[in-house]
Amino acid sequence: MSMKAIVKSVISGDSLVLRNRSGAPGQRPKERVLHLADISAPRMGSSTREDEPWAFEAREFLRALAVGKEVSFTSIHSLPPNEDVPRDLGNVEIGGLDLASEILKNGWGKLKDSKREPTDEDIRKRDLENEAKSAGKGLWNPHGPKAHVVRHSMPTDSQAFVSEWKGKSLDAIVEQVRDGSTVRVRLFMPDGDHQMANITLAGVRSNRAATRQGEASEPWGEEAKFFTESRLLQRPVRVQILSLPTSTATPFQSNGDGPATASVFIGNVLHPNGNVAEFLVAAGLARVVDWHAGMLAASGGMERLRTAERTAKEKRAGLYASAAPVAAPKTVTSSGQSRVFDATVSRIWSGDQISVVEKDTGKERRVQLSSTRAPRLTDPKQAYYAQEAREFLRKKLIGKHVKVTIDFVRPREGDFEERECATVRYGNQNANVAEQLVEKGLAGVVRHKRDDDDRSPDLDKLLAAEATASTEQRGMHSGKDVPPPKQPMNISETSNRANQFLNGFKRLGKIPAVIDYVAAGSRFKLLLPKDNQTLTLVLGGIRAPRTARNPSEKSEPFGTEAFEFATRRYMQRDVEFEVDSIDKSGGFIGSLYLNKTDNAAVSLAREGLASVQPYSADNLSWAKQLYDAESEAKAAKRNMWADYDEEAEAAAQNATAESESGPLKTEYLDVIISDVRTRNGFGFSVQILNTEGIASLEKLMRDFSLHHQGAVAVPSDFAPKGGDLVSAKFSDGSWYRAKVRRSSPLKKEAEVTFIDYGNQDTVGFKNIRPLDPKFRSLPGQAQDARLSFIKLVGPESDYYTDAIDHFRQLCEGRKLVANIDHKEGSVLHLRLIDPTDSTSTADPLACLNADLLRDGFASIDRKGCKYLSAYPQLMKKFRSSIEEAKRDRAGMFEFGDVEEDDE
Repeated sequence: MSMKAIVKSVISGDSLVLRNRSGAPGQRPKERVLHLADISAPRMGSSTREDEPWAFEAREFLRALAVGKEVSFTSIHSLPPNEDVPRDLGNVEIGGLDLASEILKNGWGKLKDSKREPTDEDIRKRDLENEAKSAGKGLWNPHGPKAHVVRHSMPTDSQAFVSEWKGKSLDAIVEQVRDGSTVRVRLFMPDGDHQMANITLAGVRSNRAATRQGEASEPWGEEAKFFTESRLLQRPVRVQILSLPTSTATPFQSNGDGPATASVFIGNVLHPNGNVAEFLVAAGLARVVDWHAGMLAASGGMERLRTAERTAKEKRAGLYASAAPVAAPKTVTSSGQSRVFDATVSRIWSGDQISVVEKDTGKERRVQLSSTRAPRLTDPKQAYYAQEAREFLRKKLIGKHVKVTIDFVRPREGDFEERECATVRYGNQNANVAEQLVEKGLAGVVRHKRDDDDRSPDLDKLLAAEATASTEQRGMHSGKDVPPPKQPMNISETSNRANQFLNGFKRLGKIPAVIDYVAAGSRFKLLLPKDNQTLTLVLGGIRAPRTARNPSEKSEPFGTEAFEFATRRYMQRDVEFEVDSIDKSGGFIGSLYLNKTDNAAVSLAREGLASVQPYSADNLSWAKQLYDAESEAKAAKRNMWADYDEEAEAAAQNATAESESGPLKTEYLDVIISDVRTRNGFGFSVQILNTEGIASLEKLMRDFSLHHQGAVAVPSDFAPKGGDLVSAKFSDGSWYRAKVRRSSPLKKEAEVTFIDYGNQDTVGFKNIRPLDPKFRSLPGQAQDARLSFIKLVGPESDYYTDAIDHFRQLCEGRKLVANIDHKEGSVLHLRLIDPTDSTSTADPLACLNADLLRDGFASIDRKGCKYLSAYPQLMKKFRSSIEEAKRDRAGMFEFGDVEEDDE
């Protein structure tokens, strides 16, 4: 009885593998081997034996004639099965043609000797064989077969083979299908030899199919194998070798040398109808392999695979049968914010995190570049590249307009906050900055799990960029051990250090720098990349409102706005700065320019976020710009000038001028200098004697001492904060009332001022206690003070130490008489008089202030003391004292007249 089947493959020139048209779901169709009756053809070889002469050509004739086609076959005799696959001896017809006759007619088989009486059919076939012999066809060709070598094993040096043939197209025949995405091919090499090779389809991976009886296949594994087998097995294809099966190493990891002989190559197998991998994915029978993107993205292959994958998901085909429906792209995030928006880059945090200011709302959002991982500054091996990545982004993006697309939101996990992950594009070409970063070897690509849809839409391009960087050994992929960058030297650490650079900066004029940090509206930390130095720059001519330095403090009005304005406008920008002077803490006072002409002080004043300080602005060449900017802000009532009243200000100025120009009523007090400070410039504190406060202080200190002789309860969570009133142990071992100036929980210490004596010290938390409420009622008895009319020589002077020592000798720890000449907030401007000096009895103008001038250790403070004109007789005496110091070459006049410019 004749039966129908499909020719799956051809074993040799006289044997075929037949299969049913289809099988049950999840099972391969039943197969059987059919040997053609009465004829024989040469046997194909294997890894253990060579081909018989003409074996390949004979098989090729039958393969081209029959594979993939439907045939009718008749079994004459059943043979013992091979691994449960039935075997038969019989006849086959294809399209009405008898295969055995076609083989004999073309000379690719021989008739077997038969012991039976020949039938008419036997005679006909013998005649066909004789005709082929006479014509020299097939096996009867007198010139013999064309010599070729068949290499059944994979190339010994797989890497060399890939390097030679990478990307080139080779003709091939698919000899075996292991599973849906892995095949064995016969490559026809240009020299005529045949190279057997195992190929895994680039960009895809199907589930495994069972390879032996009793073994279970993975879901859809059998369907995937049948899909590929029915289309490719023993079909002519074109093969492109692309790579060895080792994924691109992530930065700072090694792939290892690996074996010289690989078991499989990665490549494209191209059927005349197209790339079978794309059809396999579209049918839902294979998933896309992300890390192959580096091989396929440039040619568009990965994009086509992604399109096929979307098609399969939409149809819920195969592997995606139970997948959730593909959701339409959202226009807003879960928090209601825009998912796609235009913005300006305001800060670069690292090589993969930036802050942007949304154009429409003005809101600042911190985002992470999707599927990108920059090197970490905390890792010594990565630190150099971490800094390079950050600098690359800074130069490309800071202050630039970008288009941001939020791809997904990474939820909070452990110490990591919730983060919006985005694709950031810039420029006319809409370039993905993450792709550029990866291509330069300054970032790696995150390897997502197979079912992780939270990924960059440009993941394939990122992987291709990483493959390029790895191949060309760029950046992190260079294999070089680059030492971490050195920490920049802070030249504003102390005033003495800053003073060493002052004159040099003045000579240089405008100096290029980068804003490394914005501390306040008018205070910046600058980086000088060329010299690897940092410094603090305070803008001269203005005063911006202060911002709170810790949670216990409160910002001045518009302090936060000034800080945010300065941060968004100048943070991490390339700028230029000029220096005029230094302050007592080592900060440089000067001007800052963005884009050559944008003066930061003028911009702050124009926005109403800083006020002009005449005593420092009047000496600037661009003072008029400052005053004009402030006037513009006042007229527009911007920010701090929102409630500005021009008439009220004029009246207040007149009142202030009258009060400052007139002398205060003489008020002599008995005082003692309780503390002299030199840490941040010269200053001192006094206690006013012969008052109830001093008597109360003596009693309080007795009680205070007794209180601390016993155990003082301290809350377990006690941590002093700035502004707190506390008990603190001084270096003499006694406890005193103090006020915390600033606190460091990390160092477990605080800077305190002892409110009854004025001393300042740094005290460990273990020597600080909460101040008992019963000791809080008495106000602090130390008052900050300064010398009226004069100022000691500055820290930059060679005579500074001598001046401090001389003041201590004259004043410290002694009972003196003081007159309050002026009050500046809580600071008293004092004229100090030594009551034991007989001169003071005869001369009412005699004072220690004049003595310091006469000894050459001070000068008249024309800037800081605006009340000078109210005391003409004293000024006359002070000028006389200075002339006397010059004549005697005292103190700073030792080598001539060095009186300061503001005299």
